[in-house]
Amino acid sequence: MRVSLFVTCLADQIWPSAAIGAVRVLRRVGCSVEFDDRQTCCGQPAFNTGYRAEARALARRFIEIFEAAGADAIVSPSGSCTAMVHHYSDLFEDAAWRARAKAVAERTYELSTFLVNRLGVDDVGASFAGRLTWHDACHGLRDLGLKSEPRRLLRHVRGAELVELPNAESCCGFGGTFSVKHPEISVAMLDEKVEAIEAAGVDAVVSGDASCLMQIGGRLSRRGSSVRALHLADVLASTA
Repeated sequence: MRVSLFVTCLADQIWPSAAIGAVRVLRRVGCSVEFDDRQTCCGQPAFNTGYRAEARALARRFIEIFEAAGADAIVSPSGSCTAMVHHYSDLFEDAAWRARAKAVAERTYELSTFLVNRLGVDDVGASFAGRLTWHDACHGLRDLGLKSEPRRLLRHVRGAELVELPNAESCCGFGGTFSVKHPEISVAMLDEKVEAIEAAGVDAVVSGDASCLMQIGGRLSRRGSSVRALHLADVLASTA
């Protein structure tokens, strides 16, 4: 299957191992992976802040680039950005653009949903020694219904033990611009999440969005915690 990688801004700038890991995993399960370096932001920050015209311009660019690629699927190591693509049709009044947006969205998958639901794969040959817990990122969980897929993949990682958090579905407090506009509330939410992670006695917290991992990992580091923040693709790509 030909796959176009939708890398996302945060993976590109802050968490490149998520993009590299996604490519390794996709190739390991037999996919041919292509990357178009003309791609830019999906427009979510503009959309969430009310700048619909700017978000629409970015959506048009995304649609044009990934239409031209002609791949069987568009796969991203981000539930948040994938969810934004699934909202593209809301940005357009023109029927032709709405149809194009829907067609692209139908081919756009978050990494774990693509592996489990499209390819029928739940064991990618990964190995990781240690105890892991999963954080349900808000957009993936609430917009895409992403819940069982990453857990199925993590349970098949050799050497890993998956430990469930009591507040796995609670927001980490990042919320894009929310953490900038309401830092006190954001940190209070984050501390509840981090305290649960530390109490679980795990070696790493895993999620599917670099934004959440940046938020959680930063707080863990400032508290002097030994718990690592890892992207799902980091774990799935590991064979050590």
